[in-house]
Formats: sequence, structure tokens, C-alpha cells
Amino acid sequence: MNIQQLEYIVAVDNYRHFVQAAEHCNVTQPTLSMMIRKLEEELSVKIFDRTKQPIVPTGIGREIIDQAKTILRETSRMNEIAKHFNGDLSGELRVGVIPTVAPYLLPHFVNPFIAEYPEIKLHVSEMITEKIISELKMGNLDVGIIASLSEESSLQELPLYKERFFAFVSENTDLYNKQYILPTDIEPNELWLLEEGHCFRTQIQRLCELSRNSQFGSSFSYRSGSMETLIRMVERNGGITILPEMAVMELSEERKKHIRHFRFPEPAREVCLIVNREQMKTRLIDALKQGIINHLPAEIYQQEHGLKVF
Repeated sequence: MNIQQLEYIVAVDNYRHFVQAAEHCNVTQPTLSMMIRKLEEELSVKIFDRTKQPIVPTGIGREIIDQAKTILRETSRMNEIAKHFNGDLSGELRVGVIPTVAPYLLPHFVNPFIAEYPEIKLHVSEMITEKIISELKMGNLDVGIIASLSEESSLQELPLYKERFFAFVSENTDLYNKQYILPTDIEPNELWLLEEGHCFRTQIQRLCELSRNSQFGSSFSYRSGSMETLIRMVERNGGITILPEMAVMELSEERKKHIRHFRFPEPAREVCLIVNREQMKTRLIDALKQGIINHLPAEIYQQEHGLKVF
């Protein structure tokens, strides 16, 4: 029995497919299958029921896989203990970040972080919150950057910052002539939203008290995963969209003329790191957290009071 075999059975359990598990482990499918069969022979049990599709663990296989996960966690912990003793901040850090945060946050801290920690290999992928949570549970990510509560007891959140919401309004709407607006001022039929799956969409629905099944009177329906596209739709077709503060900071002076503040208390979201409670890369994640906070725009870092988080 060896650590590699344990990694293989955990991968098959995660993907429920030998080929995908082999790709994840960077080995050929025959090699992975052979190593798992050797482990089964050594233990005199069948770990997987290969007659079912997708493949599922047997009863005893479930227990063995759970024990394998424990062993792998403790092995990682041993490595982290040694690194901590040696003052070593090195290794891979796999980060998932939601699309409504990535383009505005990453440019602020990535280069300074890489310069300060050259031995840490940062792998960043954009994905929606649900995918980040799934990948964290499967062990494919070390940390996520999200903007909503996960409500997952197995996950821990580490707050980073809060940012206000602003309205981006067309000059053809009544809101354009207001200095401050209320959520109740927003006409649902004029509101451009991100597609389902984005936590920012859910937050805006809460802000504007819209249900998931709200009936919009327009004969045109549009789903977008891009805030830039929503801004352009407002500019060309009228209406309103909601933007987070760091996105507003990136707008040209001409576009900022379309920005309207919400009345006090201003709606906001909290951006945080999310990690497995049993993760082993505490020192790397702490370095990431501090690296982000140290390079936030001053306007964002100072937003602490008078905000209502959605």
C-alpha cells in the first residue's frame, strides 16, 4: 500500500469515472486501474462496484476511501508542519474566484504577491460560487474568493473587505435625475441582471426584493455573465444595472456620470476567502489573505460603517 494508491481511489470517488480520475492524477487510465486493483487484492476487498455507471464505492469501499482521505490529510499536515518549522512559504495554491470579483481584485494584488512570495505558485481560475464550493470539497481547490455566505458547515469564511453597490442608470430613466435612489425606485422591467448562478444576481434580487420567478414585461430576455456587457446594454438600450464598488472604480469619467448612490444605509456585499476547515495550507492562505488586504484600494478598505450587507 502507498500514498499514490490512496490518491487514486479518492480521485475515482470524486469523479466516479476512471478516465477522468486518471487525467486528474496525470497518469494513464490502465496504470490507475492496475494500482487500484493491486490495493484491492492487498486488502482482499472490492473498493468500487464497476458494474454500475457512474462507478460507485462498495459498502466497505466507502469506509476505506474515508480512511484514505484521513491519511492523505495527515500526510499533508506532516509536510506543512515541516515547512512551518523551516520557515518555508512555498508550494502550490489553487484559487477559485467568482467572475464579479476577479477582473477588479486580481490586478491589485497578484503581481505584488508573486514578487513577495516567489516560491508560491498561484493557480487562479474563474468560476461561480457553486462550482468553487464543489471544487473545494473535492480537493481540487485550496481556497475560494466569493461574495456570499456559503451556508456550508464544512467550510470556513475569512472576511477580506466590503464594497458598496451602485446603480448604473441610463439618461433615459427617471433615476438619472436623482442624486440618491432607493431599491424601491428600481423598476424590475428596466433592470439588467447577470445570469442565474452568479451570487451577485442573488444579492441584487434580495436588494430589489425580486423573486426568482419575477415576471418581466419586456419581450426581450437576455442572460449575461459579464458586467461590461450589462453596462453596454444600459448605454445602448436604456434601463439600469447594479455594480459593485471596485467595478465602478474602473469606469471612465464619462461612464461615472451614470452612477447613482443608494441612500443610507448603503447596500453592500462582503468578499471573503472560503476554505475547508481541515485544509493544510494555513500559512499560504494567511499570506494570500494579507496580500489581498495590503493592496486593496484605500476607498474599499475604509468602508466599514453604514453598510447593509446582502
